[in-house]
Amino acid sequence: MITRISRDWATPLTVGSFLLLTVTGVLMFFHLDTGLNKLAHEWLSWVLVAAVGLHLASNWPAFRRHVKQRRGRLLIGAGALVLALSFVPASLVGLGSSEPPFVAPARVLAQVPMPVLVQVAQSQGIPESQLRARLTEAGLPSDGDDSIAARVGSDARRQIQVLASVLATPPAGRS
Repeated sequence: MITRISRDWATPLTVGSFLLLTVTGVLMFFHLDTGLNKLAHEWLSWVLVAAVGLHLASNWPAFRRHVKQRRGRLLIGAGALVLALSFVPASLVGLGSSEPPFVAPARVLAQVPMPVLVQVAQSQGIPESQLRARLTEAGLPSDGDDSIAARVGSDARRQIQVLASVLATPPAGRS
């Protein structure tokens, strides 16, 4: 039964999902992804996780043989080491900030005084009254000239959420 699962489901599912993740991953690496590539890569990776789990379960004796051999232990250990190192902040090893690249400009925008944010909003077709109404809806006082950062604090995630909600423009054809 377990061997049948491997032949009928686990191996083809592993290969198919690996192919999908490889192609979408390469496209994302070279910034050539379009449409639903990123979404498919992120969510369908769970299919690969399940497929590998099935494949591993149905090939357990062979896996155990690999773990008993020096080469198998070294390769699995190398993978585990690379995984562990991937959690080290990039800034600790001199590779710059570990924040995504969009965070720095968002932080700057969150620090501008309200009159400047009004100008940015107006350049997107959002009048000042609507911007201030959106701030109130976001639970922030709409009076005064304080920046978004002064209103929500230094939490970049919260700053970005507020900026996204107050500067969102309706899709084309809708108002």
